[in-house]
Amino acid sequence: MRILKAVFFVLMLMQAPWSIAAEKVYTFGVVPQQAASEMAETWLPFLNWLSAQSGVKLRFVTAPDIPSFEKRLAEGAYDIAYMNPYHYTVFHKKSGYEAMAKEKDRKLKGILVVRRDSPVKDIKDLNAATLVFPAPAAFAASILPRAALRKAGVSFTAKFVSSHDSVYLNVAHGLYPAGGGIVRTFDMLDESAKKDLRVLWTTPAYTPHAIASHPGLPKEVVKKLLATLSSMVDDSTGQEKLKLIGLKGIEAAHDADWDDIRQLNISELDTRTE
Repeated sequence: MRILKAVFFVLMLMQAPWSIAAEKVYTFGVVPQQAASEMAETWLPFLNWLSAQSGVKLRFVTAPDIPSFEKRLAEGAYDIAYMNPYHYTVFHKKSGYEAMAKEKDRKLKGILVVRRDSPVKDIKDLNAATLVFPAPAAFAASILPRAALRKAGVSFTAKFVSSHDSVYLNVAHGLYPAGGGIVRTFDMLDESAKKDLRVLWTTPAYTPHAIASHPGLPKEVVKKLLATLSSMVDDSTGQEKLKLIGLKGIEAAHDADWDDIRQLNISELDTRTE
């Protein structure tokens, strides 16, 4: 009898992966605008809440820097990804990522920051300077300000670092006279660094970052996630998790929402190291 029970138990274990169907865990890739440790502190609580409320198991992932993130998007490495608007237009076409959501009631604005005590008052004062940016293809923090500087006839050298926070810290410490970022990450910056900075210039407003799904992600999963994301603002705990990642709310989105980015006709030159 013991042998029969043991055999039965083993058979049950062998069948477990199919009968229990070990829950699928989906990767949620986030563009590395800040240090990975800081991102984990804010995005993990958000994704844990989203997982619990939607019933979809999610795993937070990022990349060492924005170019690495771009490479992984090109490979379709993430099941879901939070990416900048320019990335969305590129990797929707290249990898099939489909927009499912975006921040509600807010547009994306890029900025150039300088030290608070800097004599620089206008972007033309940056002529012949070396300026710091997160990455060549960081849309509002790099593409737009570099284009504006060129349009204004400002000659400059671009230095690329790993994240928005790296830009802010380099400028705050006086290593570069100015650098590019976005309003959201600047607002989230630690006060010890933020107090030494001021915003010199701001871009026009554009459709914000996309939360997009890989074409292989089941439609039922997308539906569950979108329903939960859209309802977060109506839940007090959900609001807390949104605030952690610097978002006001999340709403459903469609591919055409990023046509304002497509109309800019961003050239390959704009996304490369100068």
